[in-house]
Amino acid sequence: MTRTLDHGGLAERSAPLPPRLARIMRPELPSLAEEIVAEIRRAIPEYARPIDGPYGHVLRISVEHSLSAFADRVAAPPGAPPVSDGCAGTARMLGQYEAHEGRSMDSLQAAYRIGGQVAWRRVMKVAPRHDISSAVMSRLADALFVYLDELAAFSLEGYLEARARPIPAMDDRRRRLLHRLVDEPGCDVAEAAETAGWTVPAEVTLVAVEPDARCVWTALDEDVLADLECDAPHLLMPGPFTEARRAMLGAAVPGRRAAVGLTVPPAQAADSLRWARQALALALDGVFDDEPIVLCEENLVTLWLLSDPALVEQLTRRRLGILEGMTPGQQDRLTETLRTWLVTRGTAAEIAEQLHIHPQTVRYRMRKIEQTFGAELDDPEARFGIEVALRAAFLRSRRPGAAGPRRPTPVSHPPSQLRRLK
Repeated sequence: MTRTLDHGGLAERSAPLPPRLARIMRPELPSLAEEIVAEIRRAIPEYARPIDGPYGHVLRISVEHSLSAFADRVAAPPGAPPVSDGCAGTARMLGQYEAHEGRSMDSLQAAYRIGGQVAWRRVMKVAPRHDISSAVMSRLADALFVYLDELAAFSLEGYLEARARPIPAMDDRRRRLLHRLVDEPGCDVAEAAETAGWTVPAEVTLVAVEPDARCVWTALDEDVLADLECDAPHLLMPGPFTEARRAMLGAAVPGRRAAVGLTVPPAQAADSLRWARQALALALDGVFDDEPIVLCEENLVTLWLLSDPALVEQLTRRRLGILEGMTPGQQDRLTETLRTWLVTRGTAAEIAEQLHIHPQTVRYRMRKIEQTFGAELDDPEARFGIEVALRAAFLRSRRPGAAGPRRPTPVSHPPSQLRRLK
């Protein structure tokens, strides 16, 4: 599989393929990617890891990107680059990973061969439906296997590079630059960045990583600043967090949880890291689901509500203290019903469906709630405070061992008045 070390050499000798082939290919790519990944994992024991783990994610993304890039190549006009920079970078990363794992290139070479075989079986199945001539099929076969040779050559480059630098730890100048960006918000880092050979981007995204993470340094993109050997490991990615960055992160810190902060200007890097660390702490505390990577962007309300537990506790005592005279069971039933109504503004029947109880039970509880809270439910500020306290209590209850039920948050519906419940 390493015939083509001069990238693009064989491809240049092939006649162009009809661009319509790309249109035929694209609908097949999602299912083809799944088939290739399944066959690789079945045939190669080294890749038979959990598909939802870090390396499984990298494998799936790599296959998807490679197939999509090949379709782009078929559709491209003559003279276009044979392999895109992104696809070449992914192929190099796979080779680097093999070196770090202490393996030879045999498994990755076999994976490329299997990918080509599965892809060609699909071509043979689909081609008869589109009246593709044998001459075009021959050129397509040449183009496909030349493409795989080129990917294998890039992987070999990455492998040899990683073998030559087994532990390419972060340059001290880049580490110091990262700490300046985080510890000195708004400082001028232009000179330090130039010294470190790093271009200051318009936006950055900070990532907090679970402590004691094993780092595959060769999997990190070259533009990433990282300190993964400190007590609070973290890294900085230029630009937004993309699927390619997700794959990189999974390969760089396999088996460890991470939280991704918001994408911000470099002057606000400290804020992005602070939010990421807060999200990571909540993830490790069980507040979020067991996803390996938590995105702050998808959990802003949770981060806000749990950012100051002592303050939320004070708010809870002031807004819900009126319930203290009731038994814990009564409190749970009333707060559950009240929280559901505040979120959905639904009818008694809608709330009953959410809580799996009888509508008449909902009406009874709401009359009790009106008697207990009185005019506070008609005061927008007081009502908002009650809702905040209830939502924060619900989120806290998701921690392992915390008191309170773990019911799903009700789905929002258009507002309606409390009086509809009567």
